[in-house]
Amino acid sequence: MARPLRLELPGGLYHVTSRGNARSEIYLNDEDRLNWLALLNDVCERFNWICHAYCLMTNHYHIVIETIEGNLSKGMRHLNGVYTQNFNRHHHRVGHVFQGRYKAILVEKDHYLLELCRYVVLNPVRAKMVNDVEDWPWSSYLATVNQTTPLKSLQVDWLLSQFDANKDQAIVTYQNFVRAGVGLAPIWERLKEALNNSQFSPLSS
Repeated sequence: MARPLRLELPGGLYHVTSRGNARSEIYLNDEDRLNWLALLNDVCERFNWICHAYCLMTNHYHIVIETIEGNLSKGMRHLNGVYTQNFNRHHHRVGHVFQGRYKAILVEKDHYLLELCRYVVLNPVRAKMVNDVEDWPWSSYLATVNQTTPLKSLQVDWLLSQFDANKDQAIVTYQNFVRAGVGLAPIWERLKEALNNSQFSPLSS
């Protein structure tokens, strides 16, 4: 059976997730995580992507990507393909690291970007891996609140500008916004349902 075609749009905004083969871990140590982040940055520069948020879990990752040139598949092929090569070489393994194709949701930027970025960085809290979002060093949250240096490709200023014109106040408001999302389920449930039901799905109001 032929694979369904993906809708790829110039300026498209996507929530992308990719999981480990047979639910296996895709990061075995911090070196793997740093290597993946460096590769994500390289992919964003090479394929002219803007990254709005990311989160590395244990057996999967989440990224929120804006594709200026409508080339999601090419970039994802490079991201997962090169990481698989590096992972297998470093750990003396062979075979698949990721389970099948990545999954992507096309998102309306004006309506869902803030909710989606919150959803992504709260994943470790929802999974009970940490008690507070700032305790997880492998997401874009700390860079967004100016507690660590962001990836070159991470778009922080645009996100913060949605909260306040003053950056310091915007950070405080963003922090409160993220923590207020811990008990909110509707956007999470809609995102999970879309991811589980299709290889690609538009999220609309």
